Amino acid sequence: MKEPPLSNSQKINRFWDIPEDLAKDMKGYAVVLMNVRSYRYVMAAEAARMFKRINPEGLVIVGGMHTLVAREEMEATPEFDKICVGPGETVITELASKPENFPRVIDGKGAASMRDWPVIDRTLWPKPRGYFLGFKYNWPLEAGSGWGPRPVASLLTSRVCPWQCAFCNEASYIPNMGRRSIDSVIDELNSLDKQYHLGSFVIHDSMFFQQKKWLEDWAERFPREINTRKSLPYWAAARADTVCEWPELFETIIKETNWSTVSIGFESGSDPVLKILNKQVTEEENHFVIDLVNRIGDDQERAGQKPVSFWANTMLAIPGETPEDAFKTIRMVKRMKRTRAAVAYYAPFPGSLLGYQLIAEGKNLMTDDYERNPYDPKVKGIDYTFYDGLIRGEYNDEIAKGLTPEERARKIMMPLGFLI
Repeated sequence: MKEPPLSNSQKINRFWDIPEDLAKDMKGYAVVLMNVRSYRYVMAAEAARMFKRINPEGLVIVGGMHTLVAREEMEATPEFDKICVGPGETVITELASKPENFPRVIDGKGAASMRDWPVIDRTLWPKPRGYFLGFKYNWPLEAGSGWGPRPVASLLTSRVCPWQCAFCNEASYIPNMGRRSIDSVIDELNSLDKQYHLGSFVIHDSMFFQQKKWLEDWAERFPREINTRKSLPYWAAARADTVCEWPELFETIIKETNWSTVSIGFESGSDPVLKILNKQVTEEENHFVIDLVNRIGDDQERAGQKPVSFWANTMLAIPGETPEDAFKTIRMVKRMKRTRAAVAYYAPFPGSLLGYQLIAEGKNLMTDDYERNPYDPKVKGIDYTFYDGLIRGEYNDEIAKGLTPEERARKIMMPLGFLI
């Protein structure tokens, strides 16, 4: 019998051999814990099913954003044995150690401040079996995502982006929380470096570049108090409007603390689309930041240093976007001298303002998965034939208008190696 065709998201997962890798690594474990966001729900459900097949008596404990915005869907997934709805930091230890004391669905409660969080003992994380996996994943640290040298450590300094963009649901469902002290961040990095010789680190804050006083102290203290053996490069996120508000501080942090990869959610290069998204940023501010980072990178190259680069998050196929709006977005990315572009077709995630509107209007096409990618159709009424052609480079002549010869020649690295 002929097998049914794979969906685009299944093709992507198969490309990375995710099921095969997981199957080898899951055998013999009693419990798996997963933080489930909407765009990873399908992968999480498949991982849970695989875990149950391999470990029939095993327990799957889940939490994360999707429990809040799609609680019924999480409860309808039988492989999820325990579901923590909402922030879980005050309950996770007991839940993981004594799950039998809890009902299937638990209402979580967050801490008032990240200062109340205990220091992570990373050696409690499961150790990959075998020499190769141990080398690949640098246990108890990480292999990273190509943003900096291995081994890599992920950490948080703040939680929740306080902005209210129409495509994002984070601030609406997780209460804001006090930021960690700089002392605790530097102490954690120094301890990890002493034990495991860090290559780089990733600050996974949704919004690192906020709170001016904290950032000023970071710029002054980090270079002085981090282990002097080397300067650790790191990845962290910002917004174009906050960079425009404190450009001198932004440049100082890049140069003095080795902020080597700046992640910014540019989303669009068009003012009308930015307004649709309630981004509270203008295309002029986006281009100001691009010019600033290009110039800083040039300065670093002339000084013989590795130049700062962008991790540029952008969206296409946004309801209300015109072809010219889309061209402006691609032109914007091509103006970046050093970048990796995370490009996705807009997806109406549950929990977000625009997502709820499109779902209520019956325009949501994401009936079997929420994958965030530039492949699958996601909203009724969008001309995806146009956008697929845009991704393939069919409109490069139109995009080239207004760009310099150098900018026209730049290739934009896309997921799975696609180039525009």
